[in-house]
Amino acid sequence: MMNRLAVSIAVGALIAAQPVSAAPATLAEALDLWSSVLTRFVDEQGRTDFDALAADRGALDEFVAYVERVSPATAPELFPRRADVLAYHLNAYNALTMRGVIDEGVTDGFASFFKRQFFFRLRKVTVGGRSMSLSTYENEIIRPLGEPRVHFALNCMVRSCPRLPQNAYSADELEAQLEAAAREFFNDPRNVRIEAAANQVWLSAILDFYTEDFAPDGKRESLIAYVNRYRDEPIDAKLAVKFIPYDWTLNRQP
Repeated sequence: MMNRLAVSIAVGALIAAQPVSAAPATLAEALDLWSSVLTRFVDEQGRTDFDALAADRGALDEFVAYVERVSPATAPELFPRRADVLAYHLNAYNALTMRGVIDEGVTDGFASFFKRQFFFRLRKVTVGGRSMSLSTYENEIIRPLGEPRVHFALNCMVRSCPRLPQNAYSADELEAQLEAAAREFFNDPRNVRIEAAANQVWLSAILDFYTEDFAPDGKRESLIAYVNRYRDEPIDAKLAVKFIPYDWTLNRQP
């Protein structure tokens, strides 16, 4: 009996001594993990190799574990500047969405209304110990921070989203990163198409979804004026505005 007890105790001690997978200890370590995911699994066009990522998801899971435990709400001392808070939420939202695609086995995208409702409004994620939907995260936490350019950095992993970068957002570089993202977005013909003969301009549906963030008065001229801040060739403010149908196809590598 004593021998068996001794063996049981020894085995238990050995198991307890084994390292377990856990969230990274510091914000810097967490961001290194997220950057490694983007560098390894996202190409220059912003497309993700979801198959390879699903087979080697350790770094993504560890970063998400950090997000689930730590946030500007739970550890404000880690996020003293507005840029720290914004960068955290951009990285966290993109990682949670990417992980969600893998967890739910999404292969084609969110073409149907019901798929979008489930993934973005019903399915829950955790941020700093708080459970919420991705829609709640975007609309109740991120958008109220008052930075319209987040819409060119947040990524729902589909083709009509802004290009997913190959590096994490950094508080120290965030202004330059957001400015570059907005300029890239509005100079891409996939997001802005001018039809001079028809006296109209087609804009990304993102500007339709969140018009109040770009033009609080809701006027067409104000929306075009916002776009023109980042355009190399300004749009005529007299053009009629149309919106490009959103492509909800998963933005995966071929």
